[in-house]
Amino acid sequence: MDAIELLLTRQSTPRLIAPAPDASQLKIILDAAIRVPDHGALAPWEFIIATDQGLNTLADIFVEAAKASGADEDFVNRAKGMPMRAPMVITVVAKTQQHPKVPVLEQQIAAGCATMAMQQAAFALGIGAVWRTGDFAFDANVNAALGLEPHDQIVGFLYVGTPAVVAPQKPQKDGSQYVRYL
Repeated sequence: MDAIELLLTRQSTPRLIAPAPDASQLKIILDAAIRVPDHGALAPWEFIIATDQGLNTLADIFVEAAKASGADEDFVNRAKGMPMRAPMVITVVAKTQQHPKVPVLEQQIAAGCATMAMQQAAFALGIGAVWRTGDFAFDANVNAALGLEPHDQIVGFLYVGTPAVVAPQKPQKDGSQYVRYL
């Protein structure tokens, strides 16, 4: 798949099953992540990978965070199943720092770009992926349970695995509809 085809056909794959990417595929996915624009070469990201028992650990973290927030029983039960929607979940964290030339927002955007690059690499490899956020990406209890610092920000949970179904290709949109010239 060439780069233009990737950019014009990439789409999320929300229904994922085992297997997860193997070690060589995961290396490509992670190497793609760290090639994104990174002003100041700060590498303002961390990738926390959950597979197998790690998915259960992440589920427990979500359940405890849901309980701590006062969520109802239905949401607590759904929280337990969230990490099980894929054989691998990569939590992408913006590990920001104060810098005289690189604002925190720019560092968070770089971590977001890393997430997108991982999803694109997975797609190019024929692996499914979907980027999710939700309340747990902004939950202090989740951050603490993952060992993050208070200023760290989860930018997303990248669910990765084998596509459960072949999704129909979405129609191409016209990017010029979102443009305004000065």
